[in-house]
Amino acid sequence: MKILTLNSNMVGLIWIPDTIFRNSKTAEAHWITTPNQLLRIWNDGKILYTLRLTINAECQLQLHNFPMDEHSCPLIFSSYGYPREEMVYRWRKNSVEAANQKSWRLYQFDFMGLRNTTEIVTTSAGDYIVMTVYFDLSRRMGYFTIQTYIPCILTVVLSWVSFWIKKDATPARTALGITTVLTMTTLSTIARKSLPRVSYVTAMDLFVTVCFLFVFAALMEYAALNYYSSCKKPRCTKKKKSNYSVLDMRPPPTVITLNNSMYWQEFEEACVYECLDGKDCQSFFCCYDECKSGSWRRGRIHIDLLELDSYSRVFFPTSFLLFNLVYWIGYLYL
Repeated sequence: MKILTLNSNMVGLIWIPDTIFRNSKTAEAHWITTPNQLLRIWNDGKILYTLRLTINAECQLQLHNFPMDEHSCPLIFSSYGYPREEMVYRWRKNSVEAANQKSWRLYQFDFMGLRNTTEIVTTSAGDYIVMTVYFDLSRRMGYFTIQTYIPCILTVVLSWVSFWIKKDATPARTALGITTVLTMTTLSTIARKSLPRVSYVTAMDLFVTVCFLFVFAALMEYAALNYYSSCKKPRCTKKKKSNYSVLDMRPPPTVITLNNSMYWQEFEEACVYECLDGKDCQSFFCCYDECKSGSWRRGRIHIDLLELDSYSRVFFPTSFLLFNLVYWIGYLYL
């Protein structure tokens, strides 16, 4: 006989290696209907022994790029009591194989392949040969794109609708802004539930946070517009200054009898002063048209807050598009 095939009852009569799985959390041997063991002995002394096991092994995941992350999950095994002076582990050619993926499938990951390594670990009990099998996995983004990314993008775009609503429609714009903010809060909570409780920021956290800031900024834009639109024009009263101090740098008003020009010049200056209400027109903002002249300095950019919606219609979509370009290129290709 060249090969002698024995049943599982003979396993206890021969010596077998004390192999352990170093990163296993739970392991289970299959015993139905009989112990799932195979034992063959060749006439030259070679022994083949196999055992069917189900092992739950620990894999440390780095989720900084979640859900565009890739992982190499190891399965580590070695002898427990025999150092390398007494027992040596070696890989055979094609000794690690995976079944055809037509018979099994990972729903959240793509299986990229296997690789194996050998290393020597030094401990107080001696030097041990440690064998490792790495399972290379790449996460699929389909679920997270449908559940998180697309709703977040649509919510941000929905918040821009308020820029085309009249500024006098306060209930409509306020309701739209608050609704989109609450929607982003809900999406952020749902997205976080699919993650372990990690303390660092993931790629999804960054995207959801930026979307929330865009939605919140759209609401604050209307708050600023409504505040400056509700300013009442000051009452302009005639103010005459008969005496001018040395520190007054303004030239005295020119006396022109036609149409009482001196009175009109002082009237305009009083309006400008009251319009500013203590705010220097050196800043980038002015409430009223009277502020555009007089104290306004040349060479400065003038921002008309009453046209803030027109600016937002361009600024918000452009900045959000640039953010998406940097985000997706950075995480997918860099």
